[in-house]
Amino acid sequence: MGPPGCNGGPVTVASHETLTAFERHLRLERGRSANTVRAYVRDIGAFLDAADVRDDADLAAVGLADLRAWLGTVSRRGVARATIARTSASLRTFFRWCENTGRVPVDPSLRLSAPRRHRTLPGVLAQRSATALLDVAALAADDADPVHLRDRAALELMYASGIRVGELVGLDVDDVDLHSRVLRVVGKGDKERRVPFGVPAGEAVTRWLDAGRPALVTAASGPALLLGRRGRRADARQIREVVHRLLAEVPDAPDLGPHGLRHSAATHLLEGGADLRMVQELLGHSSLATTQIYTHVSVDRLKRSFAQAHPRA
Repeated sequence: MGPPGCNGGPVTVASHETLTAFERHLRLERGRSANTVRAYVRDIGAFLDAADVRDDADLAAVGLADLRAWLGTVSRRGVARATIARTSASLRTFFRWCENTGRVPVDPSLRLSAPRRHRTLPGVLAQRSATALLDVAALAADDADPVHLRDRAALELMYASGIRVGELVGLDVDDVDLHSRVLRVVGKGDKERRVPFGVPAGEAVTRWLDAGRPALVTAASGPALLLGRRGRRADARQIREVVHRLLAEVPDAPDLGPHGLRHSAATHLLEGGADLRMVQELLGHSSLATTQIYTHVSVDRLKRSFAQAHPRA
């Protein structure tokens, strides 16, 4: 039996019905993203198959020892700690739902724990490197190639607002208020938020809308803000390639993707004195703890600067 994500035997009809109901709960009631729903359902399907759960009676007989044994099996397969942590979260979510819906009398996962994920500090650009990257994008856009105009608008928006690349490519033209310089962003769990952006990003988007998008738009474009050369909505892969390509032209800059621009925007906001909760709202984090990782980046830089500059360091 493979760990979550590997191929296993088929689950029974009864288990399949339970999984279908659980998938519906995650998608419709919890508002989880499509990727999260797929991962959780895959995790639970693998567990039910390995535990030979065939009906609700088998499900009710599952105990904490069974869950711990399954996590041990997954761990021995050599998967990443993050995968083990996610599997544990899948089991807890599933059995809490089973208890709430009367499928089990008691949630056996209440005392289930998993190894904590290593929280690594995100890679970020120095402010001068971020400025240099946007200068490179602006210089490339001087040739008036519509795709280069799009690339500049994309980078300016990502750095100005800290939005995810998936949120960026999901923007429609009407989601951009150029007068107020505010984006309407639909993030994880279909949660909507308003995110401001600055004058340079507004100028880049205006130029794209005036001179770039009209040159690429086709009947297949729909309302998409950013387009590819064939007129269809740009995808995350295209924007990721742009970020890597243009960053390669910035001396001493790390090779970061779009998420690196998001990290950089958050870090530079905090370094500039922005309130942590304001940054949380801008980034669309559901938990303040997720945003707090950027304070570690800022403090780390502050300590390095202190060590270099203070005579008593």
